[in-house]
Amino acid sequence: MRNDSCPGISVIMPCFNQSRFFPRAIASLKLQQFQQWELIFINDGSTDDTEEVFHHLEPDSEYRYIAHSRNRGLGAALNAGIEASRFDLIAYLPCDDVIYGNHLQLLCDQLIRDEEAVLAYGGVRYHYNRQTNGHVPGFPLQLVQVAHRKTEARWIERAELVTDDLDKMFWSKLRTAGKFISTNACTCEWVDHPEQRHKIIREPEGGLNLYKQTYGVNEPLRFHSTVGNLIDERDYYQRLRQGKTHRVSDESHLKILLVGELAYNPERMLALEDAGCKLYGLWMSKPYWYNYTGPLSFGNIQDLDSGNWRGEIDAIKPDVIYGLLNWQAVPFAWEVMMHCLDVPFVWHFKEGPFICLEKGTWGKLIDLYRYSDGQIYCSPEMRIWFEQFVRPEQENAVVIDGDLPHLDWFGNKRTPRISLRDGSLHTVVPGRPIGLHPEDVAQLASLDIHIHFYGDFTQGQWKQWIERSKAQAGDHLHIHPNCAQPDWTAEFSQYDAGWLHFFKSANDGELMRANWDDLNYPARIATLAIAGLPMLQRDNTGHIVATQSLVQKHGLGLFFSDFEDLKNQLVDEKRMNVIREKVWSTRTLFAFHTHVPELLNFFKRTIEQKSNAVRHHRIFPPAVA
Repeated sequence: MRNDSCPGISVIMPCFNQSRFFPRAIASLKLQQFQQWELIFINDGSTDDTEEVFHHLEPDSEYRYIAHSRNRGLGAALNAGIEASRFDLIAYLPCDDVIYGNHLQLLCDQLIRDEEAVLAYGGVRYHYNRQTNGHVPGFPLQLVQVAHRKTEARWIERAELVTDDLDKMFWSKLRTAGKFISTNACTCEWVDHPEQRHKIIREPEGGLNLYKQTYGVNEPLRFHSTVGNLIDERDYYQRLRQGKTHRVSDESHLKILLVGELAYNPERMLALEDAGCKLYGLWMSKPYWYNYTGPLSFGNIQDLDSGNWRGEIDAIKPDVIYGLLNWQAVPFAWEVMMHCLDVPFVWHFKEGPFICLEKGTWGKLIDLYRYSDGQIYCSPEMRIWFEQFVRPEQENAVVIDGDLPHLDWFGNKRTPRISLRDGSLHTVVPGRPIGLHPEDVAQLASLDIHIHFYGDFTQGQWKQWIERSKAQAGDHLHIHPNCAQPDWTAEFSQYDAGWLHFFKSANDGELMRANWDDLNYPARIATLAIAGLPMLQRDNTGHIVATQSLVQKHGLGLFFSDFEDLKNQLVDEKRMNVIREKVWSTRTLFAFHTHVPELLNFFKRTIEQKSNAVRHHRIFPPAVA
């Protein structure tokens, strides 16, 4: 059906590695009542069989195919489509979505009918059977809903910003040119599946690491998810990218293959590069937002091809494989270890063994401890706990915390404490306020002890906690945005003390009773140490608690039986100052650089022991023997 009042519409279809989706999308386009359209198909650097599948569709003259040699991002793909368009009306049909028969006709009718309108949008079905005639709750207008007049405006591209916020990327620019109008009819479907772009970008399942891995992005990005914080890798890592900052030695020259993920503070691995090591990376797939994987935006870590990693490992012949770090990496680290039984393999596990039980990967975790050539435990308590029931074939172990920060984040300028100005006590929670219930916050407030809670993404997950705590504690609960590593010293040193995880142990000194709170060193220990802050935790005397042992050993904090006890200790200015200076003077214990010499010696010892081992005397699981 031709509509003479509308010369035509250019339909832009961006596609990246979704060859099994777009035939359905194109089929829905062919069934349109309005037939005066052209399809501009943008193959944005796909590495699957997208090109072959597209050309098998026998496209006619209304199909235009544009191929990018590498993935350039959604904004660049859409801009390429706009530049190539023949018509003055632009619509979008992402290759994984569907439009119904009257979709283009109704959009065109609205734009022709109202000359002041710059954009028309249809209602959309989403999440299988829900639908709306406007915005999907929590999201901007989606591409599949929209047609607009062609203007000079263009989409924000990857070089400027990566975001799942389509308003920020483009719609806000169009609003300055005219109004948006609705067809008030549901004429398309925003198809729900795990590989949707917004799911790849949004924390917690997605995030920067998953985005870079999915699209093969090697350059540093400015990245801002609609549920997370702005991450500016270009600014953040500029100093580290300029060159080596803390050279340890040039004597190592080890080739180290990092396998798994790097969790927090991934730039700590530069300390190994500074020590003369050559670093390679082989990463788990689909990392969560905090599971840092390659491509990395610092240093010279050379990523292996995930599709041919076995051949590449054989080619580079690493001196040692360094498997790490959290429960998500266990299956892949196990697979690499079992393939590379002739290469020294070191397993470094941070958290969490109990999650491996829940996720069904416990067997692989135990294999990693039993068959690795060296084990790195994150706390002495963790080592003893594992050694209750698993004995490695090669007993060769050290204790080093898992994701210690880079030495560059240890600023030297402390900020005067707030309490010196207002006479109240001010404590800080960098991250989740684990164990502090709203009633606890209220009781602390009654004692004039403030809590400052940092991390706006985390706050989104703790919204109800904040509301309840605010209702009970009033102005004694303070909410702050995320604080990046370079600002830790200046920002957190203004407080009197910082909270570790607040919990009451119940193991009664019996290690088999220990839970994860008992065994763990939370990442915030380093954050508080960098700022010279005394660390607060419940007195768990008589129980085995890793943080308690660490803090007692180095004199880094205080323990209390109740909040009255806590206040009495906090107002003891003389004692608190002694603790502050103790934390400040020992804080480099929590820098990864401090432990690099020990780590390298451990690697060398592991390599030597491996070379002396008689392989056929080792015991391996039957499945891989």
